[in-house]
Amino acid sequence: MSAELALWMFPALMVMIFMGFPVAFSLLSVAFVFGALRFNFSPMAVNVFAQKIDEVAAAYVLGAVPLFIFMGSLMERSGIAERLFEAIHLWTRRLPGGLAVGTVILCVIFAAASGVVGATESVVGLLAIPVMLRYAYDKGLISGTICAGGSLGTIIPPSVVVVILGPVADVDVGGLFMGMLFPGLLLALLYILYILGRCIVRPEDGRRLPPDENDPPLARKLVITAVALVPPVILIFAVLGTILLGWATPTEAAAMGALGSIIMVILYRNFSLGVLKEALVKTLLVTAMILMILLAGNIFATVFTIAGGLVTTQNLVESAGLSGWATMALLLMLAFIAGFVLDLISIILIIIPIAMPIIEGFSFYDLEPSEVKSWFCILFLIVIQTSYLTPPMAPAIFYLRGISPPEIRLGHMYRGVLPFIVLEIIALAVVMLWPDLALWLPEQMLRFRD
Repeated sequence: MSAELALWMFPALMVMIFMGFPVAFSLLSVAFVFGALRFNFSPMAVNVFAQKIDEVAAAYVLGAVPLFIFMGSLMERSGIAERLFEAIHLWTRRLPGGLAVGTVILCVIFAAASGVVGATESVVGLLAIPVMLRYAYDKGLISGTICAGGSLGTIIPPSVVVVILGPVADVDVGGLFMGMLFPGLLLALLYILYILGRCIVRPEDGRRLPPDENDPPLARKLVITAVALVPPVILIFAVLGTILLGWATPTEAAAMGALGSIIMVILYRNFSLGVLKEALVKTLLVTAMILMILLAGNIFATVFTIAGGLVTTQNLVESAGLSGWATMALLLMLAFIAGFVLDLISIILIIIPIAMPIIEGFSFYDLEPSEVKSWFCILFLIVIQTSYLTPPMAPAIFYLRGISPPEIRLGHMYRGVLPFIVLEIIALAVVMLWPDLALWLPEQMLRFRD
């Protein structure tokens, strides 16, 4: 099989996906067919596939995936979100758009405690939407806030997506957790500033809540806040803090998080065998899906590389004479477009194995090749989070449709996410212009460990 023929793997993959085949089986089918052609139907193809299965099964860091999913599943049922919702809105309700501001803050905390995107949007949406509707918030603002805030689980550590991205990009997962922290908080800050500005200019979109005679005194507010915040803060430190300080690997930290989520559910008196069984079943199903896609993506990328597709792609980029910035823009645009039809894991497995060897061949801001890889991964995460919000496919909108009442229509959702997409692009530009936002913290933590 010629190297140029390997490039047809991607059109073949897209055809199968648009025909309705699951992504994992589409990746495997295309890899098997082109792999058989590459090895002339010899047993060597089977040996390559078996080797990739063994590599994926032996990847220690992937042990964090089921643990993070289990943690997120239990967090949905722990009662932590309800307590945080009450505590945060005690302080933000008097602000313009205060309910929406509090919702973004809740999304940040819940994402940092769970690591699962869908869980954040679903849990927070079920809590926040009825309250914002009751106070006549603009339905577009409600939709955009829930979709954008819920999607912060992609860029706020710890994130299951990053546990997959790290090994595929050959970048340390702990380093990515550190690098994504400031860009994630920057996004959350931009969301909050936008909500405040919009509701100051147009108070009808999110009015301040009037004083309530039943509002608790300051001392009671502090107690409510402490009771609500202390358990998730401990859990966040057990997971994220131990990784940042170098005390635990991502897999070890995920195990502590899973144990902590069990303790939290017991303390909040929401534990039962039914809850445990439901969390375990969901963990099994989601983990099997993710690992199946991961395995299929690894086999697909291996066949593409062995068949000469990667070298051909690099030659095409060189012959086009594109600069490093133009090449980066092209790769990020491909990831953004892929987000219209593929899930986050599939985008990583298809784009990253091709993008990383190309992008580390260029020089940006005199960065070391390892720094370029880490920086590009953070930019990539911001882009796929943007595609997560972008119509028409927008997974965040489909999550929202599943939990929203009928009065919030699809038009409200599409209109509501547009300003937040602009904010995502602004954040992307900022991290592009100032790579230290993604690289400073990992460097400082490395020095601290030494």
